[in-house]
Amino acid sequence: MSGHSKWSSIKHKKAATDAKRGKMFTRFIRELTIAARSGGGDPNSNSRLRHAIDGARAANMPSDNIKKAIQRGTGELDGVNYEELTYEGYGPGGVAIIADAMTDNKNRTVSEVRHVFSKYNGNLGESGCVSWMFTRKGVILVPQSASGEDELMEIVVENGAEDMVKQGTAYEITTATEDFDRVHEALKAKHISVESAEIAKVPSTTVRLEGKQAEQMLKLYDKLEELDDIQNVWANFDIADEEIEKLSRE
Repeated sequence: MSGHSKWSSIKHKKAATDAKRGKMFTRFIRELTIAARSGGGDPNSNSRLRHAIDGARAANMPSDNIKKAIQRGTGELDGVNYEELTYEGYGPGGVAIIADAMTDNKNRTVSEVRHVFSKYNGNLGESGCVSWMFTRKGVILVPQSASGEDELMEIVVENGAEDMVKQGTAYEITTATEDFDRVHEALKAKHISVESAEIAKVPSTTVRLEGKQAEQMLKLYDKLEELDDIQNVWANFDIADEEIEKLSRE
């Protein structure tokens, strides 16, 4: 988990450029559309849609954009028909990587994903080659400034959290998928700010990287996330905090 959470927590703190904000909005629009298509347009009965709405609002997406994306999913408005796909492969040092995509053109997406893997010393593999190393978990990051450690631990454990650890300047809370909503809602009820909250693919083991391999891995991870059709990237790398800080500034 450490590779995913360390790199993600740094990226959450980076000032978002207009281009990255546009990418974020595109990602949420696709997720809102597919969530509404698969589970209906009522967030009260569709937890996936509810999470997508929460994320879009946290990213300051206009309410009209959220509404229209949901309406495209429910068929009230015409829109692009997206398909969900998952790509798996290996990065530098044998790091396991999963890239989740939403696309209207599979050929374009696989070509772009394969190119990024090849450019940064990785290999795109077959379906199922690394997914067995990951488990779906709820992962919530809470800034350490938002709550005392003991108070936060008591709240999340009482509501079903599996673990809480310090990760950089945040607390990383892990839950079973079925307890994710309960823990997240408990934090909201206590007015504790949340840096990010998602259902993540958490690795069972990690691969420690240093030097050139660490640099290549972070570039591979970042370039995959920049692809228009990629929604999320999960990996089992573990890189020292100070090295990630240094590479993220370069």
